[in-house]
Amino acid sequence: MGYDTKRNDAPQVRQAAHGTLVVVRIRRGVGKRGTIEDTMAMLGLKRKHTLVILPRTDSIVGMVKKAESCLAWGELDNELKAALGERKRMHLKPPLKGFRSLSRRYPKGDVGYWGKDIGILVKKMML
Repeated sequence: MGYDTKRNDAPQVRQAAHGTLVVVRIRRGVGKRGTIEDTMAMLGLKRKHTLVILPRTDSIVGMVKKAESCLAWGELDNELKAALGERKRMHLKPPLKGFRSLSRRYPKGDVGYWGKDIGILVKKMML
């Protein structure tokens, strides 16, 4: 069965949103559902304080939102990209002067979506 490329009967391919995500695991999955632990393993976040750089697609964003109670995430900007170099995955130290809160969402705590400000947390954890 062939599709006519001039007509609109070809299956639609969902376009990925442009950009790159930085995802940091800051909590263990103890007491969480097993599916959340599995999701973090699929993202490459098997240990606490692990950072991964992932393409921004709908499926990746959905997986990150599912495990958001254990993660901090945001967009990769040029300044952070220069600081990380070519590494796509790395293990970080706990942040200098500690976390604000591991149970509250950003901006009052440290878990959840940081946007462009994720570089602040990552730089504190790289020192």
